[in-house]
Amino acid sequence: MDTKKLRQKILDLAIRGKLVPQDPNDEPASVLLERIREEKERLIKEGKIKRSKKTASSDTYHYENVPFEVPEGWVWCKLENITVLIEDCPHTTAKDEGKGYPLVRTPNIGEGQLLLDGVHRVSKEVYDKRNVRAVPQVDDIIYAREAPAGNVAVIRENEQVCLGQRTVLIRPMNTLIDSVWLTYTMLAPYSKNHLTSKATGSTVTHVNMASIRPFDLPLPPLSEQHRIVAEIKRWFALIDQIEQGKADLQTIIKQTKSKILGLAIHGKLVPQAPNDEPAIELLKRINPDFTPCDNGHYTQLPDGWTVCRLEQITNYEQPTAYIVNSTTYDDSYSTPVLTAGKSFIIGYTNETAGIYSNLPCIIFDDFTTDSKKVDFPFKVKSSAMKILKIHKDIEINYVTMFMSITRLVGDTHKRYWISEYSKLEIPIPPKAEQKRIVYAVREIFTQLDLIMESL
Repeated sequence: MDTKKLRQKILDLAIRGKLVPQDPNDEPASVLLERIREEKERLIKEGKIKRSKKTASSDTYHYENVPFEVPEGWVWCKLENITVLIEDCPHTTAKDEGKGYPLVRTPNIGEGQLLLDGVHRVSKEVYDKRNVRAVPQVDDIIYAREAPAGNVAVIRENEQVCLGQRTVLIRPMNTLIDSVWLTYTMLAPYSKNHLTSKATGSTVTHVNMASIRPFDLPLPPLSEQHRIVAEIKRWFALIDQIEQGKADLQTIIKQTKSKILGLAIHGKLVPQAPNDEPAIELLKRINPDFTPCDNGHYTQLPDGWTVCRLEQITNYEQPTAYIVNSTTYDDSYSTPVLTAGKSFIIGYTNETAGIYSNLPCIIFDDFTTDSKKVDFPFKVKSSAMKILKIHKDIEINYVTMFMSITRLVGDTHKRYWISEYSKLEIPIPPKAEQKRIVYAVREIFTQLDLIMESL
């Protein structure tokens, strides 16, 4: 289930008047707009707010060419018609002082709420200077003009914040507009697409204030605004539960995979066959002078298993001859450039020289001890890697399993293969059992992956 798309669908239904039923007894939005206009005039006369001179938008609320039809009782209006303040933040940056007031920058503006964990902080002096034109209040809305453009959050109780660069403070008409409803409305696909489509800039695009103030949006009656908010919150709470359950299940699947691999390398995943050739005979064919390790770390291995060091069944090669010359990657090129970390394929190159093709192999990050099995030609990013060839009489997939759950990362930044990792003891089952283990793990992992994909 794509929960992000589901949230967007709910917001889309809400902005089109299809999420909750209309009540014919509600005060029409046209009357609400007139009340807002009268209240704004009163506040202007009392000197509490200023008349906006930055746009010349009309007070005509019914358009001939509206973006989409809305229910009876709703009306189209402009954002500035239902707000008392739309204020751009100072265009200067503010240094993180480590303590004081939270500085809300665009990355701190989520989809509906502020993300204040790890936020930059500023002093009272900086707070007063940056908020001189408008002090953010509870129920104000903060809009991100860039990075990422279009995110909107409402200020909650106990959130006394300072405006960061490229943010916009929006203050809805108090008591006559539901701030949370307006936040959801500005997060709806129509609103985000409409505003971000007008963004300008080459390196980093940003939404101009001239696009925000006259933004056209559909306005429902105030009572319906409240009902919409309640219904969205109800649906979003259910989606939160789904997402948490999905995250929990993903964690369980990851832990299950690790447990299965642990059982596999300890001889507890598949049954032993008494007719299998003992692993010690296999290793003696590889090296007639082979002497098993003392099984210090694997004291309860099944009969027929033995223990050796990784270096006894592998050969390593430095990657120098296979390092890519240019990092100008392009997906249209044919040769992947690899790293042993999570990203794995970091790009594609059109270089034709120095392509590793003695396959299959294992690439090993000498600093993080991450590893990956590779069965296609490749180049590498840097020298911080070993290329490992497993002896042909040992199942490479079995060794890959062992290495995937065996890490050696300390506090120092050093190379691990020669000094420590190659000397790790690996339990070796008979050749036939290696194959059975690999097959069993593949079958189980396929089922777990299908579950993961269905989430």
